[in-house]
Amino acid sequence: MTLALASKLLSLLLTVATGWLVGRAGWLGEHSPSRVLGLAALHVFIPALLFRTAARVDLTTLPWTMLLALFLPLLAWQVLQWTWLRREPSLPPGAAGTRALATTFGNTVQVGIPVAAALFGDAGLALHVTIVSLHALVLLPLLTALTELEFARRGVDGGDRRSLARTLAGTLRNTVVHPVVLPVLLGLAWHLVGTPLPALVDGVLALLASAVVPLCLVLIGVSLAEHGLARHGASALRLAGLKLLVTPALVLVSAHWVFGLAGLPLAVVVMLSALPIGANAQIFAQRYRTLEAEVGAAVVLSTLAFALTGPLWLLLSRLAAP
Repeated sequence: MTLALASKLLSLLLTVATGWLVGRAGWLGEHSPSRVLGLAALHVFIPALLFRTAARVDLTTLPWTMLLALFLPLLAWQVLQWTWLRREPSLPPGAAGTRALATTFGNTVQVGIPVAAALFGDAGLALHVTIVSLHALVLLPLLTALTELEFARRGVDGGDRRSLARTLAGTLRNTVVHPVVLPVLLGLAWHLVGTPLPALVDGVLALLASAVVPLCLVLIGVSLAEHGLARHGASALRLAGLKLLVTPALVLVSAHWVFGLAGLPLAVVVMLSALPIGANAQIFAQRYRTLEAEVGAAVVLSTLAFALTGPLWLLLSRLAAP
């Protein structure tokens, strides 16, 4: 890892530490400040980021082979984990989706952009940023729909056809009218119309979107102050291990041996999948009020461990296809 990248990782951890200090000091009040911050991020700042991203994405110039090589195994890994975790009756509602997201959704901006710039130069950074433009748009809606279905089914009694129809209708409504999915759909619809965003609207959205990164990092620290780290160390370490070791292994196999990627494209997708857990996993946990402390701890642990696992995956991607 370069000195610049190490400095970037340190700045992320110090921002999280700032949130922890604020939470411990009680400056945000004593009535679940992490919940307030999470709701603000989910209903104001993240929708602005997603709508602006979806409205500006150019679907005609996307590297489709790279995208399929990355997102197909990630989506399959999400479904596999969600299906397996749903077998555990002790898990609270939403826990399966939260853990599946934490092990697939990487920190592609705060950590990923410096990594791509430092390791791959302008060409690799351009590929990375292209993937980042679709990262949340692809990985969030599936688990949102599955989690909404889980909550809806738990509220159904009897299981008759009429109840099932109401469940599916309610799930569809809650999935679409959702602060993550709805902005994506509206942004894509705006893009298909072909009209650029008005400068004033784009400026407001850009300003709101710029708050997503620091707010989410502070939220992680505040959540850790509320719930603690040691109590969730083992489960958080398991999430971090799955994200840093298993997920990039699946992407490496898919990208090289299934889709035939080599060289720079292969290295970019493998390193992107090997990034530490992103803060959106914390927002997801906040949304469904489950595993908030576990995910927050996993974000911190995975960010620390990435300094060791990142170089390993860079080496393996180069050995697989020099």
